[in-house]
Amino acid sequence: MRAQNHLIIFVKEPHPGRVKTRLGAGIGLVASAWWFRHQSQRLIQRLSRDPRWRTILAVSPDREGLESRIWPLLVARQPQGNGDLGARILRALSSSDPGPVMIVGSDIPDISLADIAEGFRVLGAHDAVFGPAHDGGYWLIGFRHAPPRDLFRGVRWSTEHALADTLANLQGRSVGFLRPLNDVDDASDI
Repeated sequence: MRAQNHLIIFVKEPHPGRVKTRLGAGIGLVASAWWFRHQSQRLIQRLSRDPRWRTILAVSPDREGLESRIWPLLVARQPQGNGDLGARILRALSSSDPGPVMIVGSDIPDISLADIAEGFRVLGAHDAVFGPAHDGGYWLIGFRHAPPRDLFRGVRWSTEHALADTLANLQGRSVGFLRPLNDVDDASDI
């Protein structure tokens, strides 16, 4: 029996001032929360219907996200838990059922079903896969098997070094890449 593919989408409850604050500086906090809510809903709807993978929402804050009525009720949920972004991603990558697992953020409008399918295809021949972002970070990270515990040691998050720092911790593992995409961080990204 073939191990199932798992796609984890990171989401936060879309409260003004708690999501997309850099975007909010340009368009207002209420407008940025509205954008994030609707962008996330569209992305979840588009990606969760594909039978080639099981979609799981990694929610934050934990309790509120698990009980939220904003996100589709038929999509499985798990809490992100405490810690910085690296700790939360590592926890999600390590806690999924056996099989390849990939994580995406919910603020990347251009992710397609073909991108996700390609990511799982790449994981068939590589230990890890990344979807690079034009700003030096990444919009997707995935592993065929459990990731190394020190995967995010020294990663400078929210900088142009995030991808390079993460790759430096993967020496000796094969890595594949997807097409670059933009995430939405500020008003100029829209």
